[in-house]
Order: sequence, then C-alpha cells, then structure tokens
Amino acid sequence: MNTLPIIINDPWLRPVADKITKRYNHYLSVREDIIREHGSLLNYADSHQYFGFHYDNIRKGHFFRDWLPRAEQVFLVGDFNGWEPCRNPLEKLDNGVWEIFLPDDDWKDKLTHKSRVKLYIKGNNGWTEHIPAYIQFTIQNEQDKSFSGVFWNPPTLFDWQNDNYRIPSNESLLIYECHIGMAQEKQGVGTYPEFIENVLPYIKDLGYNALQVMALAEHPYYGSFGYQVSNFFAPSSRFGSPEELKLLIKTAHQNNIAIIMDIVHSHFVSNSNEGLNMLDGEDGLYSPWGEKGNHPHWKSKLFDYSKPEVRRFLLSNVRYWMEEFHIDGFRFDGVTSMIYKHHGYVDDFGTYENYFGEDVDIDALTYLTLANELVHEINPQSGTIAEEVSGMPGMALPIADGGIGFDYRMAMAIPDYWIKILKTQKDEDWNLSEMWNIMTERLWNVKTVTYCESHDQALVGDKTIAFRLMDKAMYSQMEKGSQSMVVDRGIALHKMIRLFTITLGGQAYLNFMGNEFGHPEWIDFPRQDNEWSYQHARRQWSLLKNENLRYSFLYEFDKFMLQLVKDFHLLSSGFAYQLLVDDKNKTIVYESGELVFVFNWHVKNSISDYVIPVRKAGKYGIILNTDHADFGGFSRIKDNAEFFTFQDKNSNSFMKIYNINRAALVFQRKD
Repeated sequence: MNTLPIIINDPWLRPVADKITKRYNHYLSVREDIIREHGSLLNYADSHQYFGFHYDNIRKGHFFRDWLPRAEQVFLVGDFNGWEPCRNPLEKLDNGVWEIFLPDDDWKDKLTHKSRVKLYIKGNNGWTEHIPAYIQFTIQNEQDKSFSGVFWNPPTLFDWQNDNYRIPSNESLLIYECHIGMAQEKQGVGTYPEFIENVLPYIKDLGYNALQVMALAEHPYYGSFGYQVSNFFAPSSRFGSPEELKLLIKTAHQNNIAIIMDIVHSHFVSNSNEGLNMLDGEDGLYSPWGEKGNHPHWKSKLFDYSKPEVRRFLLSNVRYWMEEFHIDGFRFDGVTSMIYKHHGYVDDFGTYENYFGEDVDIDALTYLTLANELVHEINPQSGTIAEEVSGMPGMALPIADGGIGFDYRMAMAIPDYWIKILKTQKDEDWNLSEMWNIMTERLWNVKTVTYCESHDQALVGDKTIAFRLMDKAMYSQMEKGSQSMVVDRGIALHKMIRLFTITLGGQAYLNFMGNEFGHPEWIDFPRQDNEWSYQHARRQWSLLKNENLRYSFLYEFDKFMLQLVKDFHLLSSGFAYQLLVDDKNKTIVYESGELVFVFNWHVKNSISDYVIPVRKAGKYGIILNTDHADFGGFSRIKDNAEFFTFQDKNSNSFMKIYNINRAALVFQRKD
C-alpha cells in the first residue's frame, strides 16, 4: 500500500506510520465487509426502515420489530390494547429480532396516531417495561414523570416541497449555537414555534448562516443539556412535535440558515426504562459488558462500537436525521471520550503513546470515519464538526488521506484560554505573543471552528464572558447614561475578544445564543439544588430590547463584525500575517484578507502618531472602530479619517495612526 498523504504531509507522524496505516486498514476492512453484504454504506444504514413501526401496503397493517437477542418473551403493550401485558406477543425471528404484525382491520387492538406504547419483556432480570429502541416520539407522563413511546403516524406527511437548501460552498460557517428549551425569556421550557417566532429573526438579522441545535434527541433529565440521550430517533417532546421541528428547519432554510445537529453518539443514559440499557434484560447489549460499559465520570453507558448491530444503529440514526428532518450537518459531541478507553481523562496529550497506544479505541475511530463518509454521501455539501480536545492527528482530514473525515474540529483551547486569563490575570499582564499563538496554533490543512465561549463556558460554577468582565455592575450600571469604568472596560474587551477570535482563530465561528449582546450571569437548569428554578435556564431578550440599556451596542457590533467577515471573506483567507507585537504598549498588528487590524489592549495608553508597518503602500481608511459610539464606545477617531503610508530607506511601508487604548481598528487600503 502507498504511503498515506496524512503521513507524507506531516513528518511528525512518520515514526507511527504503521499505526496510522493499521487504523486506516481497519476502516477499509469493516467497510469492505459492509459493501460485500449490503451493497453500499447507505443500504447498511437502513435499520430504522426495518425496526420500529412500518406500514405494509400489501398486508394492510403495521409491523413492529426490535433487536432483543437475549429476551425470553416480548409483548407490545399500550393504550391501544388497554395496557394488557400479555395480549400482543412478538415472535422471535433470526439474529435476535422480535416481530409482531398489527392489521388495520383489528377493531380491538388497533394502533392510532399518538397511541402510547411500550415493550413488556421477560429477560434474565425478570419482567420489565421498556421504550422501543427505534421509537420516533416519546411523551412524558404528568403523574409519575416517566416516559412512554408514541406511535407517531400523522395523517398527512410534512410538506417538504421546495426545501432544497444546501450549505453554499463559497460561504464560511457562522454558527449560532442554541437550545430550544432555554431560548425563551419565560421561566419555563420554550417550544419550536416560539423559537421560530421569537429567536430565528434575531439570528437572521445578525447574519449567522448556521444554527447548531442542542438537545434535539429525547432525554429524560432536562438538566443534562441533552447529553444523556434515551431515544435516539425521537425529537424531544418537551419542545413540541416532530412536525413542529420540521417546520423550524424548513423556516430556517427559507432564511438561508443551515441546521447543524449536536448529535450525541458518545454515550447514552443509564436509565433502563427509557433508554437502551438492559433492553433485552441483560447488560452488554448496546454497551460493553460490565464496568467497561460504564462511563466512569458521566454516570452513563458507553456504546460498543465493535458490534455490527450497534454500528448500524448509530449510522442509521445519522441517516434518519438527515433524510427525515433535512439536517444539514452534525457536531459530534464527546469525540475525545469515544476514541480513548480512558475517555480523555489524562494529564496531557501530544505523545505517540497517547495518540496511537493501547488506550485508543480503533473501533470508535472506524465508526466515526464511516459516519463522516455516510453524511457526505447523503449530502456532499453537509458539514461535520468534531468536539475533540486531544488533537488526535487526522481528525479533520479527508478519509482518502488517512483521516477520520470531519470537515472541522472545535478550537476548544481558545475559549478555555479566554476564561483562564480573565480569571487569573490582570489586563496589563496579558502576553500578546501567547494570545497570538493560542489563536493561530493549528495545522494549515485542518479547518477549525473558533469561538470565545459556547454553552460550556457559562455552565453552573462559571459565567458568560460579559458577566466575568462586568459582574454585579451589570445589575445597576448598564444604563446608557450611567458612568462605570467597570462597564466601559467590559464592553470594550467584549468586542475586542470577539473580533480577535473570529479573525485569527479558524475557518468557521460559533456563538452561543445571547452572548452576542453580552448576556449576563450563567446557565443553570432546574434541579433540586436550585428548587427547580428556570431563572437561569432562559435568555433575557428584554435586556436587548430595552433602549435605555447598553446591550444593544454589543448586538450591533456583532452584526457589523459578521458582515465585515463575510464581505472580505476573512474566514477563508488563510492565516493572518503578523506585522507588529509591541508589548510595552500592548499593541498587536496583523493583516488578514488585505485588511489591517490594530488591537491596543493597554489599560490607558492611547498614542498619537503611532507608527505601524503595512505591506502595501497607499491611502487607508477605517472601516471598523470598536470604539465607535454606535457600539458603546467613545468615538475617539473620526469616521472619515484618512491615513497615508510613507517608506523608510529600505522601501518598507509604514503608517501613522491614533492608537487608542482598549480598542481595535480595522483599516482598508483605498487605492
């Protein structure tokens, strides 16, 4: 076999070429088995078309099937048969499959749309009730808060006509991360229709072109943020019906906004009644047997990616969301946990042993490679993002090159860095060279989603960047007429941090909802410790709408910044070119997309006739000033000011500017 491009292009990997080749060959071997038996990967990922409820036009009725290899007896129960436990038995077929046929003309036990259903199973642990693995909707019972499966069979199909949206190949992703339930201001759970009416217009107005939706798959515990999934084929009923979710997606597409699903294939909820755990009466069905099947830190169950049935279940889940709901891409959560047997809980990465040793789960890497291949086979213009913190080589490289096939990886070090220096360092101690390196330290051929903060940075025990900068002053000093050095600093740095990150950190950008206008406080879902309060599980849009407050300044800046990024194709223009690092005056200058960026992070030094180098001679004008009054600043520079270059004896070009502190200026060459 020829040497893989991943090894040719990265000399650091040559000592482990045999291990990378072994990883790639394992994927090829599994793929060849799939193609030989099923004809194509797409055919293989079709178990959702066989399991669960499916109508037979010839026999006129519904088949129901599930994979329960060690079950002794299985019955389908529900309100359609009065919940009688042993009235509708399933028959055991080959390969651990159980089946029942329910004819339309059975007046006694007839399924109807929204019938509640469960499986009544006798296994090694006795008689237990479970929700079917491939159920497409569930609902929570008001009395005991348990979940039941729902036979979802609406009388008319959702009208996807004219929904032909595809992510434009010439657009960089500007991602608005959201959670439907906490998107509303009310102290309660938001719905899909409310999101369409109240939140989607903001996203469109700001200029984001992708919506990354969290917590779509059903999960019993709301406070898990959707990361303890029970029913992988069922959209969460908390937010509305599957048809209402489809309407949200179609409406987003009509506004040229892609939908990226935050998909959780790294683990599943340990609840046995609602989820996959102990589904056939024993441990080790979808997970490894015993302790190996338990996540040691998340109190959840792990998938066994070596099992063909598990691999097919997950791949079918990917296909289902893309075809049934027109999902445009996926952000795979918890990839680090998936690909290492230690689940990422080690002191350090970056060594051959960590990346290619015994603790690497080659079956998980193979599954992810197949998933990426499938996603792009279904829709070549889709996008996949890996939430992966270790920096596993090849994660966001093409499969043919020996990579895992993701389009992007999350730049998880960047938000962690911002939080670290805001928490532990004074402004005057910030290291400009370190800031530059953190923003730009990535491989040239690996696309990255950069961000200042996501939902992670504001979870219980932490704060949004705005709240970390301004803290309690946000409660009393955000009025436009008030004077507060704390708020002035916070608003200035909030804008600078975002502009610095989006123009240096990657090829795509992400923001969590509300943070664009400086949402205060933190995120905390209702739980016993907070007396089941929704106070911090919502977004306070009234702060933005209040004309007397300064939040609108940050919103307008975010909108202007995104338009600048789009107009000058900054995310696709390659690495920025560093022009100057002045530690004394805390000023850093760089060029990106033929624009010149000047960041003065100094707490007080504003310098007249400050000399900066530029690569092209000519006349320059300011096209963005973070200090502009429209963005909550002081407009210390005239909008129409012009700046002319001059040359030294070596024909190097320079320009004199007014270098104002705690502000960023963006210059464009005019001739």
